[in-house]
Amino acid sequence: MRESQGLGGRGGGWGIGEGEPKARAAARRFLAILDAVLFLCHAMPSLLVLAAGMGSRYGGLKQIDPVGPSGETLLDYAVFDALRAGFDRVVFIIRREFADTFGTQVTAKYAGRIQTDVVFQSPDILPAGFAAPSARTKPWGTGHAVWCARQAMTDNFAAINADDYYGEDAFRKLGSFLGSDAKADLAKPVFAMAGFRLSDTLSEHGAVARGICTVDDGRLRSVVERTDIVPADVGPGKKYTGAEVVSMNCWGFTPALFPLLEAGLGEFLARNGGDAKAEFYLPSAISSLIETARAEVSVLPAAGPWFGVTYREDRPRVSAAIAGLVANGVYPPRLFP
Repeated sequence: MRESQGLGGRGGGWGIGEGEPKARAAARRFLAILDAVLFLCHAMPSLLVLAAGMGSRYGGLKQIDPVGPSGETLLDYAVFDALRAGFDRVVFIIRREFADTFGTQVTAKYAGRIQTDVVFQSPDILPAGFAAPSARTKPWGTGHAVWCARQAMTDNFAAINADDYYGEDAFRKLGSFLGSDAKADLAKPVFAMAGFRLSDTLSEHGAVARGICTVDDGRLRSVVERTDIVPADVGPGKKYTGAEVVSMNCWGFTPALFPLLEAGLGEFLARNGGDAKAEFYLPSAISSLIETARAEVSVLPAAGPWFGVTYREDRPRVSAAIAGLVANGVYPPRLFP
């Protein structure tokens, strides 16, 4: 925290000396407190929500599908957890064609509770010198999505998927990191990732893709994207033990990310710009920054459960898990009355 300037720092030149009027002393204390409050407000991180995916495997716009007892979505629980962890703004990355639906069914409910903004992701939004092929109909992946928000994110921020449940612990740890440990002005910036156990992130109804992490002394060393992971592959003596740390796209960043991300996106497009299906994954982009010593990432073990709705058949299990958390007092029966 910065040193408060008090009234003297505002040009008044008053000092607290013997015989100083009590009113002036009180005013100075009040302004010192106000300085501290304003600083804390400025330092509060923002939440960046990746919500541009239609959910092709799920069969609909799963970001607004209710799972809570009063019609709440997984996105609602993320915003609620972020609010009580000290975040003061949420920015949603969506496709332009979802704007009206998203405004009436999502952002309207947060009015008066947290500042909300919307950023659009589309395949034609690219760095200078690049153009999307005519066959490209979908955006370029999660790394591209975060890059699309570069002009909206001027302070430290967390980035998450809209259709995952991360738990309050993940947001509190990221909020603490972003408020104290994250530094935007370092030659090699330090970011953060909330890490989850692979065994806690599977679906009973089909294969999933996960970023398998190598972690050494609390630092992330690499993330390798693995696809087609099914429960039968996980367990003692199997392809995966289940104890592997995985990235579920729950990150803490400073604005120093964006020039690095743009450079990586340019390299990706130079290699894959003609591929109508290639995707610029955020975990792979961060792994490349680590491997080339351009950034470091602290791994924050997330204590709470993770769950998501990769497939429509996952929804009953997710609703039951939410109902259990409500019954245990983790959440109120209605998040945004």
